[in-house]
Amino acid sequence: MTLVLFNKPYGVLSQFTDRDTAGSTRATLSHFIDMPGVYPAGRLDLDSEGLLLLTNDGRLQARIADPKHKMPKTYLVQVEGEAGENALAALRGGVSLKDSLTRPAKAERIADPSLWPRDPPIRVRQNIPDCWIRLTICEGRNRQVRRMTAAIGHPTLRLVRWSIGDWAINGLLPGEWQCRPA
Repeated sequence: MTLVLFNKPYGVLSQFTDRDTAGSTRATLSHFIDMPGVYPAGRLDLDSEGLLLLTNDGRLQARIADPKHKMPKTYLVQVEGEAGENALAALRGGVSLKDSLTRPAKAERIADPSLWPRDPPIRVRQNIPDCWIRLTICEGRNRQVRRMTAAIGHPTLRLVRWSIGDWAINGLLPGEWQCRPA
């Protein structure tokens, strides 16, 4: 069984081919990972960064990706505005989205993490502060973290998945990957 931890850079598709457009020049996993037979266990949006797990084991892939297994996923989220205790409490209690209420999350304000620079950088608005939140969820709806922070009045500026279960991105720079025991 193979498990690959990959630090997906901003702007890279979470798939090996770009099926969207003919002649597209968007970066895919194949630009970084040359290992046949591994497939992503879940996904990260084009505009999100961080940990993406790939494996050649179907059971492990299902355990990681399927929300019924409730595998925790932790994100470092830079949001617009100063998220106070009321906003964090809303995340902790579950946020009402168009498709239903989210499960309760773990949420806390954190100091600016020492991360690699994003290319391109986030938009900075001179008169609007921002802050960082560590958010852990156990589901994986489409663009869920971005929708949750928007619902509490703090749109996401930067989203970095830091860990999935016991696997974390520690030490991997954007575009780097390594095999680890599952």
